Amino acid sequence: MDNKKKDKLFQDIGEIVQAENEEDNRPTEIESYCVNCEKNGITKLLLTRIPHWRDIVIMSFECEHCGLSNNEVQFAGAFAEKGCAYTCDIDNKEDLNRQLVKSETATVIIPELELEIPSTTKKGRLTTIEGLVTSIIEDLSTNQPVRKHTEVGVYNKIENIIQKLSDYLENKEKFSVTVDDPAGNSYIENLCVPNPDPKLHIRHFNRTREMNIELGLKVPDEISNNNNLKSNNDLDKHKSEKGKEEMEEMEKKENDDDDVQNIMIFPANCSHCNTPCDTKMHVLNIPHFREVIIMSTVCDNCGYKSNEVKTNGGIPPTGKKITLLMETIDDLSRDILKSETCGLSIPELDLELQSGTLGGRFTTIEGLLRQVYDELIERVPFVNRDGDSVQDKRRETFKNFLEKLDKVIGGEVLPAHIILDDPLSNSYLQNPYAPESDPNMKIEIYKRSWEQNEFLGLNDIVLENYGSTP
Repeated sequence: MDNKKKDKLFQDIGEIVQAENEEDNRPTEIESYCVNCEKNGITKLLLTRIPHWRDIVIMSFECEHCGLSNNEVQFAGAFAEKGCAYTCDIDNKEDLNRQLVKSETATVIIPELELEIPSTTKKGRLTTIEGLVTSIIEDLSTNQPVRKHTEVGVYNKIENIIQKLSDYLENKEKFSVTVDDPAGNSYIENLCVPNPDPKLHIRHFNRTREMNIELGLKVPDEISNNNNLKSNNDLDKHKSEKGKEEMEEMEKKENDDDDVQNIMIFPANCSHCNTPCDTKMHVLNIPHFREVIIMSTVCDNCGYKSNEVKTNGGIPPTGKKITLLMETIDDLSRDILKSETCGLSIPELDLELQSGTLGGRFTTIEGLLRQVYDELIERVPFVNRDGDSVQDKRRETFKNFLEKLDKVIGGEVLPAHIILDDPLSNSYLQNPYAPESDPNMKIEIYKRSWEQNEFLGLNDIVLENYGSTP
């Protein structure tokens, strides 16, 4: 038992509190240099885990000679697959009390003041929105007495910002906070889980090459000519030994008419551990639908897995809404293709996933709902059974929702409706009666609104007289 306990470096916060007197659970203390008085202070390190979230390292420094103190939070886990940007509208005291996780790579923005706090300015921390705004006020107020006599103009501008921030804390004015994190390790609490929070807007995005370099991730060299990528000399520089063997086997089967499983392999690096791994791509023809591209990445070193589905072809002129009444457990075995632009909802559970959630997936209804269940547990860190930072009523509501969702997945609570709403008509739900219509499935074709086209970036596309002067 002792060996197992020592091997578990990251324990839940609740476990540490319950066993705070045990030797193994005490923070590690290290004598450190004080940058203020140039003497030695004490740094305390605590390895812990926020339930259903991430492993983190809490660090606290204190100097007994000059009184300087400092604390920060760093993430011990891997970067997320995509970056994230959380924007929250604040108009009452409850919003100010939202839990907020800001990683060391995140930028904080308050649009109303055109105020941006770069990632290099603020270290990682676990706080609330009120605590974040308060710390910004404290930082801005530090040198104000000096500026009052040396730079009056700058002093007045900063004083106006401080007054605005103080009004925000007193709920005199509405404002919003954006936490933009290319590492995907930041979070703002959702007060309406498991339903979408109308005041919280979440956007996940693919990191650019520049973002990967800033995060210290290894990226392959850019190759400008696609023909050079196919040449043996350039290809040998980018693929692993395992990829070479598989590519050679694929080339031998290229002319084999019986080989319908034509899988293309592209050498790359794992986004988590940076070791060489392969991304496999396969073009699949779904009957009565269209061709789709399935991509999968598996890292043998760290076990990281990623899969994604892209639809082939142009942009359809209309959107599509598919509604299925699930009556038996067999309906949960239907194949489903959910594109990146597709939203999903189950009215009986008050479950609604916005466009972009979970990315593109080709699975079964059961598999997709199971992934929703797992994602809710992982991405809602402050609503958990052992936490004490959330009201009991909200925690109980979330627990009941997860139990109902689990029963639907197991076929215990049926019938239930599942609705796929895709403005690009790139999603698909298997019809076992095809080519005849399914009595339990309703398909609606609709014209996209201006707002939907704007969100998809279609309003700015010029298809006629391209390049001409307006």
